[in-house]
Amino acid sequence: MATTRDYYEILGVSRDAELNDIKRSYRKLAMKYHPDKNPGDEAAAESFREVTEAYEVLSDKGKRDRYDQYGHAGVDAQMHDFWSGGGFQDSHAFRDFGDIFGDVFGDIFGGSMGRSSRGADLRYRLELSLEEAHSGREVELKIPKHASCETCDGSGARPGTHPVPCRTCGGMGQVQVSQGFFAMRRTCPECRGEGKRIESPCTTCAGSGRVRTTRNLKVKIPAGVYEGAQVRVSGEGEAGMQGSSPGDLYIVIALKKHSIFERDGADLYCNMPITFPQAALSAEVDAPTLSGKVKIKVPAGTESGKVFRLRGHGVADIRARQKGDLFVRVQVAVPRKLTGEQEELLRAFAQATGDEVYPERSSFLGKAKQFWDDLSAEVK
Repeated sequence: MATTRDYYEILGVSRDAELNDIKRSYRKLAMKYHPDKNPGDEAAAESFREVTEAYEVLSDKGKRDRYDQYGHAGVDAQMHDFWSGGGFQDSHAFRDFGDIFGDVFGDIFGGSMGRSSRGADLRYRLELSLEEAHSGREVELKIPKHASCETCDGSGARPGTHPVPCRTCGGMGQVQVSQGFFAMRRTCPECRGEGKRIESPCTTCAGSGRVRTTRNLKVKIPAGVYEGAQVRVSGEGEAGMQGSSPGDLYIVIALKKHSIFERDGADLYCNMPITFPQAALSAEVDAPTLSGKVKIKVPAGTESGKVFRLRGHGVADIRARQKGDLFVRVQVAVPRKLTGEQEELLRAFAQATGDEVYPERSSFLGKAKQFWDDLSAEVK
């Protein structure tokens, strides 16, 4: 019989809780009240039933929406079907419960709950230069992995023979364990959820259906990939056991440090030195970009630290399908290792000019003078 208590209260979560929070709470409570841990405790069994019922509703978006709008009236008919029939044996309700329990407790109670042993995913770290990430490229990779055995075509059985159904579970991959009014299914201990056994193992793979090898792959890396981006190659992970589907290969992008540019998303940044005459008198200077040189007009009187924005000269953005911008920060370089003639000319320039040609310096000196005068007045 369906409970009348508030489902959110039963699981101890707020009404706006995320699915992960709901699952985490259910897992904790179900472990606490599970009949295996509380044999003969009817109160624990009732609590276990309540938390499972609450999770069955709140983990399903459609049911949760109906419950939020209409309360128990919106889901009572479905919950009656879920719990009716004297337990879960061979009923639709059992299959629903198996999906719930396998989703939350699959790693504790028997691993995959009878699902096929899909091959593991693989991850490969690929270093790219900024230029390669910008334009994209085709790479050749050598991936050590388990591949499907060619001798037995991945079945694990000697050629000419076939796997036969498991005697313990009858090929279902699960066995049913009853306790009180609960009937739970767990992974078959004989076949470990495969539902079959091999009487004549393949001599090449020893019955596993896979062998260790190195796979040569050509993979196209799209333009605009960024640090940490993953390129998925379907079916190129580890082969599954005894013919199960393979996992996937994930190529994780790592970008090498660039000698000129720093990247932030699709934008690029660089510091570019210019000379004092260029900053003071104006000039056209060459700025580096990923596609070559670009002219920048430096106005007369440009200060060190001035930033010029070059639109569309950043990196291709794989997510926005457009290029970012390049921000060039100019820095006025200080001359070093002057010749005697150059030093004389510079001294002559300094003598010919006063602080008035440096408005920022004049402003600073005025503020400093006022500060010193105020300080002297306080001392007196």
